[in-house]
Amino acid sequence: MNLNRLAYFAAVVDTGSFTRAAARLGITKAVVSQQVQLLERETGTTLLVRTTRRVNPTEAGRLFHARCTLLLREAEDAYAELAQAVAAPTGTLRLTAPNDYGVARLVPVVTAYLARHPAMRVELTLGDAALDLVSGALDLAIRVGWLTDSSLQARRIGGFQQLLVGSPTFAEAIAALRAPEDVARLPFIANAALRDPLLWQFSQGALERRAVRLGASLSIDTTPGALAAVRAGAGLSVLPDFLVSGLLASGQLVRALPDWQLPSGGIHAVLPAARFRPAKVTSFLALLMEAEKHAAAPG
Repeated sequence: MNLNRLAYFAAVVDTGSFTRAAARLGITKAVVSQQVQLLERETGTTLLVRTTRRVNPTEAGRLFHARCTLLLREAEDAYAELAQAVAAPTGTLRLTAPNDYGVARLVPVVTAYLARHPAMRVELTLGDAALDLVSGALDLAIRVGWLTDSSLQARRIGGFQQLLVGSPTFAEAIAALRAPEDVARLPFIANAALRDPLLWQFSQGALERRAVRLGASLSIDTTPGALAAVRAGAGLSVLPDFLVSGLLASGQLVRALPDWQLPSGGIHAVLPAARFRPAKVTSFLALLMEAEKHAAAPG
């Protein structure tokens, strides 16, 4: 059964005219007439009596119209409920992120998200291993750094700068540094979570480039662990600005070689390939992008 024909038939009964029904539906009178005729043929029943002035339902047509009205109303309610479900976040949002970014930036955003949508639940997995999104167990992943080619879809939500920092214990030695090569004179903490934690590319201006390979006095396999070692005075390390900017502003850390830049990276939301995204994902990404924009704003 073609359910569209029920809508055409109901419109004719409601308006009493094929012309007015066509205008309501936004189609031609010929299409309405043809579809109603096909409906009568399918049911084997005369549903309408046509006169020169008006179209009236037969007794069978009146009974059929009453049932059609209920069916069409139920269909409209179903579409309305679906639209509401799409528009309002529902269910459980499952995401993953690296430890450092997750603690520093993501947890506050998740907290704000739950306050805005109290019916939602969030399952956040923090870790430096890239978890699988293809299986469908996760809604999105936050990747910090440099993306490799993938069949997944990625959206850049922000960026970060890498900074060479140390504790105030090394303030005098840090102030004496004049070039990237001088860093080798100080103890260095390698972040083993990185692909090559000892080779660093320094740049100054548009032309000056220096590649420096350092020796590690201490190697730690997580970024928060490297930060803890730096704060304890174990040495210098390269850490992302979203993790250390507050500590630098409060004087708990000291930046080394501020005139030299280290490579910057991106912060991306990586999602399974899909044409449409549920509201729980799009609303969270909007909140996260707003938080990143605010964090990147000067002052």
